[in-house]
Amino acid sequence: MSPGKRVTIADIARMAGVSPGAVSFALNGRPGVSDETRQRILSIVEENQWQPSSAARALVGARANTVGFALARPARSLGSEAFFTDLIAGIESRLSASKVSLQLRLVSDIAEEMEVHRQWRSSNQVDGIILIDPRDDDPRGDRITALDARAVMIGSKPSPEGAVPSVWIADDEVAETLFSYLAALGHTRIAYVAGPAELEHTRLRAEVLRGMESDGIFGEVITTDFSPARASSVTRAQLSGRLRPTAIVYDNDVMAVAGLRVAQEMGRAVPRDVSIASFDDSVIAGLINPSITAMTRDTFELGEQAATLLLEQIIAGANLPSAQGPTPTLTARESTAPPASGS
Repeated sequence: MSPGKRVTIADIARMAGVSPGAVSFALNGRPGVSDETRQRILSIVEENQWQPSSAARALVGARANTVGFALARPARSLGSEAFFTDLIAGIESRLSASKVSLQLRLVSDIAEEMEVHRQWRSSNQVDGIILIDPRDDDPRGDRITALDARAVMIGSKPSPEGAVPSVWIADDEVAETLFSYLAALGHTRIAYVAGPAELEHTRLRAEVLRGMESDGIFGEVITTDFSPARASSVTRAQLSGRLRPTAIVYDNDVMAVAGLRVAQEMGRAVPRDVSIASFDDSVIAGLINPSITAMTRDTFELGEQAATLLLEQIIAGANLPSAQGPTPTLTARESTAPPASGS
């Protein structure tokens, strides 16, 4: 080999007197080569300090030992959401136990996300893909199928047969628990400060609230971009109206904290003048004063389950059935109480 030239898998095969496919078998511990040949190949690899490139992996069909996760979320908001911190930690915990890496990419929208998926698969950079935030008529499932990629969706309901399997949480049941709790306290005017309207969980939660109208509950749904700035603006408008809600529910803990701060700035006592609750829980939600009522879920376990299902599919080379994730439970705290009489 000339000095400075990168050793390729073809070079290893030539030096060992075998085919590139035999090198692949040896490196990946697969049958097809004798122990003597495997040891000769591994010795040559060690002597030449060879490291596989993504192109070499694609050439021989070896695994990349990497899972891809493209997130269409703003970097600033992503860093402040405990949900994603715990989810990614759970995913990493399961992957690292199998010596598999996580490749995380932040993208601007779903179109860019799908392009990243295509690039990953065409260059064999990842063995599988994690998806999140399912939408109605989500185009990503068909694209994943066309790419012949293994994937798992973290979603609100089990995937239909033949689709990308999901690790799911029944968001309609979660919403029923939280909104019914507020109704049982006596709240009849409830505002739901949601995420984007196209997300599946937003629709499911909104449908539950609107379905309570026959029980005398007036619900209003306001969609946002998950940001604390937007949550603050919506809260200010809600508490400035003539017919104010007696309870406000936020899609995540960051928005709930922002809403609580606005209520306090406006002189609205929580929970005497308005109750506040969140669909996501966090350490901050439990430590702030007043502490915030929330739906508590084991998000770390959710990430572990998603990674486990994906790894099992990669090994099997086929889709496996969807699996239900950890069930959220209601954690009632100081931010909710019966509405003041006359409210």
